[in-house]
Amino acid sequence: MTQPVSPPRDSTTGKVPQARPTAWRGLLARTDVRTLSLLGVLAALVLIGGITKPDEFLDTRNLQLVLTQASVIGVVTVGMTFVIVSGGIDLSVGAIVALASVWATTVATQEYGFAGILFTAVVVGVGCGLVNGVLIAYGAMVPFIATLAMLASARGLALQITDGKTQIVTVPSVLDLGERDAYVLGVPPLVLVFAVVTVIGWLVLNRTTFGRRTVAVGGNPEAARLAGIDVRRQRLYLYLLSGLCCGIAAFLLIVLSGSGQNTNGNLYELDAIAAAIIGGTLLTGGRGTITGSVLGVLIFTTITNIFALNNLQSDVQQIAKGAIIVAAVLVQRRTASTT
Repeated sequence: MTQPVSPPRDSTTGKVPQARPTAWRGLLARTDVRTLSLLGVLAALVLIGGITKPDEFLDTRNLQLVLTQASVIGVVTVGMTFVIVSGGIDLSVGAIVALASVWATTVATQEYGFAGILFTAVVVGVGCGLVNGVLIAYGAMVPFIATLAMLASARGLALQITDGKTQIVTVPSVLDLGERDAYVLGVPPLVLVFAVVTVIGWLVLNRTTFGRRTVAVGGNPEAARLAGIDVRRQRLYLYLLSGLCCGIAAFLLIVLSGSGQNTNGNLYELDAIAAAIIGGTLLTGGRGTITGSVLGVLIFTTITNIFALNNLQSDVQQIAKGAIIVAAVLVQRRTASTT
C-alpha cells in the first residue's frame, strides 16, 4: 500500500502554506481593460460637462435627454455590432430607419393606431434586412456594395413616399410615450427599450450558440464552414437582425420626434460603425462587445450634448469624433500586434 504524501511545509514556520485567494485575480482576468477605459472617458466627459455647464448639463432633464437620444442610435448599433463581428458591414441602417419611419407614419398606416405603426416599422426594417441578407449570403455580393445599393434605394423610396414633406403623427398613444407622464421611475420609455435590446443583444452574443457562430464566421469563415456552420444562413440571419434593430429604432425615432421624415437616420451608419469600433469591435470581424458599443454610443451622445450646451460649432464636434475614431483604430492595431 502506498503511503499518503504529506503536503509540503514552509521551511521557516513548518506550517502548510495556504492557497492564495484567487477571487481578485479572477476578477482582474475577466475585466476588460477597454471597457474600463471607455468608462473612464465617459466619466471624464461627464466631469467636463459638469464643470463647463454645471446647472444645465447635470440637470435631470438634460441627462434624460442624453439617454433618450442615445437610445435610437444605440439600438441600431447593437445590430451593427453583430454584423461587424461576423466580418460584414451595413451602410444602409440610416436609410432603413428613414424608410421605416415614413412608411409607418403614412395616413393609411396611422389608421391602425399604435400597433399598426409599430408593426409597419418592424416589418419594413426586417424586409430591408432580408434583401441585404439574400444579396450578400446567397447572391455572393460584397456587403459594402449590397448595403450601399440599399442605402440609395431606401432613401429614394422614402423621399418618394413623403414627397419631401414631414408626416405628422396623430396617434395619441404613440405620442404619449414621449411625454414625462410615461416615464417609469424617472426613466423614459425609450431608454427602457434600449436597455432591453442591449441586454438581449449581450446575452445572444455571449451566451448562445448563435453568438458563438457569429464570432466563428467573422474569425474564419472557411473554418466555420468546415466545423459544420451554415455560413450563408448565419449571414442572412445577421442582416435580418440588423434590419429588426433598424425597425425598432425607427419606431423610437417616431415617438421622439412625433413625425416621419425622409431625412431621418442621416449618418446613422457612420455613428453606429464608429461607436462599435471605439467599443472594441474589430472591423475585420471575429471580436466585439455589446457593452463596448453601448459605451461608444453614450460617449458620442455626451460629446454632442456638451458641444451643444457650450454653443460650439458642429464642425469642431465632427473633428473630435474623427480623432476619437482614429485613436480607437490605432489602439486596436497595437492590441492586435501584441497578441
